Amino acid sequence: MSGVAGTYEIMAPVTTPTSTRTELRRISRRAAAVAPSATLAVDAKAKALQAAGEHVIGFGAGEPDFPTPTHIVEAAVAACRDPANHHYTPTAGIPALREAIAAKTRRDSGLEVSGSQVLVTNGGKQAVANAFAVLCDPGDEVIVLAPYWTTYPESIALAGGTPVYVTSDETTGFRSSVEDLEAAWTPNTKALLFVSPSNPTGAVYPRDEIEAIGRWALDKGIWVLTDEIYEHLVYGGAEHHSMPVLVPELADRCLVANGVAKTYAMTGWRVGWLIGPADAISAATNIQSHETSNVSNVAQRAALAAVAGGLEDVTSMRAAFDRRRQTIVTMLNDIDGIVCAEPEGAFYAYPSVKGLLGKSLRAKRPATSAELAELCINEAKVAVVPGEAFGTPGYFRMSYAMADHDMVEGVSRLAALFAEAQD
Repeated sequence: MSGVAGTYEIMAPVTTPTSTRTELRRISRRAAAVAPSATLAVDAKAKALQAAGEHVIGFGAGEPDFPTPTHIVEAAVAACRDPANHHYTPTAGIPALREAIAAKTRRDSGLEVSGSQVLVTNGGKQAVANAFAVLCDPGDEVIVLAPYWTTYPESIALAGGTPVYVTSDETTGFRSSVEDLEAAWTPNTKALLFVSPSNPTGAVYPRDEIEAIGRWALDKGIWVLTDEIYEHLVYGGAEHHSMPVLVPELADRCLVANGVAKTYAMTGWRVGWLIGPADAISAATNIQSHETSNVSNVAQRAALAAVAGGLEDVTSMRAAFDRRRQTIVTMLNDIDGIVCAEPEGAFYAYPSVKGLLGKSLRAKRPATSAELAELCINEAKVAVVPGEAFGTPGYFRMSYAMADHDMVEGVSRLAALFAEAQD
């Protein structure tokens, strides 16, 4: 993955019988180094097979399978009819939405911010991209906790930064310690990317560990970008805590990314936000003004209805996710060769499939989780995302944001397939 910031490179002059000219690199190194989203690629392949008549069960997409709540949809319908929403609005977002996001943040996490500290973005991905565009210069390093969401390293590299990985596994609950971070720190470290609850593992950091990591970042004088998109999807005794609330002194060097996608089943509406100190938000707003300008006004009005309302809908969704979480973990752990830690948040299981690698299966001997995932979709018509996409080979990410019967059928197909594995 490249962190080169240049757009193109001038090549040595090339002389041909018909022309003499300076050839330019057709595609920039930076763009060529960007990998496509593995999760979206798996989802696209599953949908293509479905369109061709195959009964494919997809565990790839990370989005709630529930419709957007009715009152939010109705707010969007009304917004379409209002001519005020047919024109540009401020890049940073409709003022009423920025204030509502600030109020929602105070209500849900206890972080005190003003509307002026909020930038409304085209989904959580743009919030992340804006954050790294503001923070990173070429040579700056960002500590990334692995397993990581596929977009994080690409956003860092596109901003000119260099991701530095700290890897954890199921033996620590997929959580990294201060000692792990200290080992990864260098004088070039500019920021830490922190995520809890985690995509892809569902790990949730307890309060004391979040505070310890925040204190470490404060002592090091580095920035923290904390992604809180799954804040309301925690289960059992797990709790979500916002780092700048636990370590208030860090607030001046902390950016918070969030959005409506997961909490309100609004992945397709593309509304996220970035919260932080005034200078960083101003810089991010300037960048966005040249990239996309304002988010769709209709989507912003829908988001306003979402964040200004209650959390009843996410409460019912969370109950369904919790039920599915327990079912999928039990079923996966019943399969020889698979070990699945219990996720405490989000809506993903992240089972280890290392016990199946190297075994003979349907005339093949998959040596990697990527090869095993390919076998799953070809032979069982089950789509999963291999751990390679998240920086930790040997695992599958399986979203349980899906109908219960499809989930059970999909895991049952995998169990039947893997039962054929031979040494």
